[in-house]
Amino acid sequence: MSPREPRPLTVCAHCGQQKQCSRLILGKPVCGTCQLRFARTATTCPGCGGIKVLAFYDDHGRPACATCTGNKPRYACVRCGREDSPFGRRCGPCMLEQRAADLLTDPSGRIHPQLQPVFDTLMAGPRPQTTLYWFNRSTGPGILRAMAQGEIEITHAAFEAMASNKTVNYLRDFLVAVGVLPPFHAELERVTPWLNDILAGLPKDQADVLGRFARWHVLRRLRHQEQAGTATHGAISGARATIVATARFLTWLAAHDTNITTATQADLEQYAVEYRGRAPMVVAFLAWAGRTGLSSGIKLPTPAQQGQPEVTLADQDRWAQIELLLRDDTIRLYVRVAGLFTLLFAQPLARITRMRADQVTVNDDGHVTVTFDTVPIELPKSLALLVLAHLARRGQASYASSPDYWLFPGGIPGRHLVTENIRGQLVQRGIQPSTARMAAMFHLASEMPSAVLADILGRSPSNAGRWAALSAHDWSQYTAQRAASLTE
Repeated sequence: MSPREPRPLTVCAHCGQQKQCSRLILGKPVCGTCQLRFARTATTCPGCGGIKVLAFYDDHGRPACATCTGNKPRYACVRCGREDSPFGRRCGPCMLEQRAADLLTDPSGRIHPQLQPVFDTLMAGPRPQTTLYWFNRSTGPGILRAMAQGEIEITHAAFEAMASNKTVNYLRDFLVAVGVLPPFHAELERVTPWLNDILAGLPKDQADVLGRFARWHVLRRLRHQEQAGTATHGAISGARATIVATARFLTWLAAHDTNITTATQADLEQYAVEYRGRAPMVVAFLAWAGRTGLSSGIKLPTPAQQGQPEVTLADQDRWAQIELLLRDDTIRLYVRVAGLFTLLFAQPLARITRMRADQVTVNDDGHVTVTFDTVPIELPKSLALLVLAHLARRGQASYASSPDYWLFPGGIPGRHLVTENIRGQLVQRGIQPSTARMAAMFHLASEMPSAVLADILGRSPSNAGRWAALSAHDWSQYTAQRAASLTE
């Protein structure tokens, strides 16, 4: 049998290169690469109105789909016929449904009842191809398969027994986000075993005191913050630092033949001299020890009253940074929106990243408002367009995110974006968020009464008052002045 003759080379009508062209598109030969590219460009067919691959001409000379032109539907899914999400011979949704069902099926041949929310979430994702890529490249689906088969329990305890790595932690967060596992705060949960390791390395008397302080005060406060949704990475890091500083202080007391019960004010002042940087970190512990009767009321000297905030960014430079974020399309859209919220409305990144999508409202007249605290603020048109574009794109980084809840959804399922993600990108462009926020506060305090400023931006009255004083505007008589002007 003679070998098959290779196809002759032909000039591809799309890329212009000499290649083997085995198929005609719009009556012209195309190579395999261009054929695949064309198959991914489904659009509205002028004949049937469906989203199809327009590879043929109809009787009116218009590009149309195979069905409307009497051709074989070579670009259609062999199962459902759709052409707008190709993935081999099947479309992405059909391939995903088959793969997800195979993955989550229990020994009885049905989707495991506990994992049904996983199946539903995977199928509802905006890009089936992203999920299929996860199936092929991650070990996480293998854990799901073992859970569906009953080889691994569907519990937090099962995850705690696994090696902690990015894949395991992501899958655990995913199962929490879709309701398969009860809520938990991963970073917060890791504090307890970390604390136990510290306590195990201390003498019993020190471990007893530190354990009570850490569990009854530090961790209790973190739990309250978790319930309020404010247990940020910074808050947890600060709690760890407080525990470490307290352990060092107790060790220092023991080395000086005393303890928290017998220590004197002189001992504390000596520690503050020797360890000037560490001493402020034990203020919370000293206050707790005094309230619980462990100490005799010793305390560090009260720090000087906080002065006026400092503004180091000129208003001209602030507006230059605003123009940069409004105009520069090379900066990620979510970074531009978050940065403008800081530069225009003095919002801290920690608050911005926790914003919900329902804090943005598109009114019947087309105007867009954002509510940072209790009062909606109408956005200028240029910023409103960016916010609307962001709303249309958010949540694409992770198919398992909950894009309908967070305004800035993160890559971890069910979580919002972390502040450092935005902060780092702003700093790369020369924008220091804290400096920008203070400059914005200075400007806003000069434009409105402190009470209005507090209501709009969610600041305390005392904080707003300090900024009003700094901007050299005394609004204390604002109401009376306004009433007098109306009667003139």
